[in-house]
Amino acid sequence: MDNTDSPIVRIKNLYKSYRRGSQDIPVLEDITLDIREGEFLALMGPSGSGKSTLLNLIAGIDRADSGSIRIGGIEIPSLSETELAQWRANNVGFIFQFYNLIPVLTAFENVELPLTLTGLSRRERHEHATVALKVVGLADRMDHYPGQLSGGQQQRVAIARAVVTDPTILVADEPTGDLDRVSAREILDLIGRLNAESGKTIIMVTHDPRAAERAHLIKHLDKGVLHENNQAPL
Repeated sequence: MDNTDSPIVRIKNLYKSYRRGSQDIPVLEDITLDIREGEFLALMGPSGSGKSTLLNLIAGIDRADSGSIRIGGIEIPSLSETELAQWRANNVGFIFQFYNLIPVLTAFENVELPLTLTGLSRRERHEHATVALKVVGLADRMDHYPGQLSGGQQQRVAIARAVVTDPTILVADEPTGDLDRVSAREILDLIGRLNAESGKTIIMVTHDPRAAERAHLIKHLDKGVLHENNQAPL
């Protein structure tokens, strides 16, 4: 990873609160953060610290009250809802704790689904989805439905779906939280390879110190405040 490159993610003075009754509840306070291309960042902190909120703001799922988020030179808060949806489709790969696969679609169809929002032909979509399933080691399971797969295999399908569009960033929210230890290790190995071999920029929320150790950098959120970097062990 070349740390001389300009940050691919630049966050400055970010604030976010939620309305509860007549009260505004602050969730994130004055967050400033740079993430360089090819970085693997882990966000840690107790429940309610704002980790998933920050991830959702970076991914364009939610909007901040104030502050700047620039990703690949694009000022995300300035985009309209339509522009934001298109930007997400082209630039963000999502990996969720509970996979979020569509049960009536096969593994192949789940992976191909994001490509239907692109201008690719049917043949090109087939090629891309097949390659993504090969990358995660599930080429022999592409015709299986989620209910026919183990939790670890379902998460592999979800990762294939996340990378099939070759996104700018991968955001992972507790990607091993629903897995046993062996499956969790395999998923972390896969995410690590995507970072090391494919140069993917990865932002991962996790409660698990063993998962966080796979990252280059660990940042801690506590009560909406981002603390100084902690270098992850090599």
